[in-house]
Amino acid sequence: MAKIYEIPVLNQKGEEVTLKDYEGKVLLIVNTATGCGFTPQYEGLEKLYQTYKDEGFEILDFPCNQFFGQAPGSDEEINQFCTLKYNTTFPRFKKLDVKGKNIAPLYEYLESLKLGKPKWNFAKYLVNKDGEVVKFYGSTAKPESFEEDIKNLLK
Repeated sequence: MAKIYEIPVLNQKGEEVTLKDYEGKVLLIVNTATGCGFTPQYEGLEKLYQTYKDEGFEILDFPCNQFFGQAPGSDEEINQFCTLKYNTTFPRFKKLDVKGKNIAPLYEYLESLKLGKPKWNFAKYLVNKDGEVVKFYGSTAKPESFEEDIKNLLK
């Protein structure tokens, strides 16, 4: 089993889980914020999710408040905002740190791969069906710009 599936994360309820439920799927791991200039990317992310979820694609949303406090509020408030404003349906996890002394284990692992690390909200990691992180996209990469990469991994 690939290491990424064994890493503990906190689900929306604050319960420790692993990414084992997503084994064998193409994953897009995103650190998000509700008050950021990139927040409208939720629309494009949801479009990708709706287009490819039945083929084995999942988006894993990890809110982060480390970049100028742009993800204020509780996990529940963040979830309500995303659901009501952008109609998101992909899995959202508990808010976490993507850098610094309290970096979450998942992001510590992602950073160790040296593909790139979040310099802002909406940094994205693409994971193939074998659990290998294959690409990093910075915050400015719009969801439609890497749709072809997702399609290729789903083949």
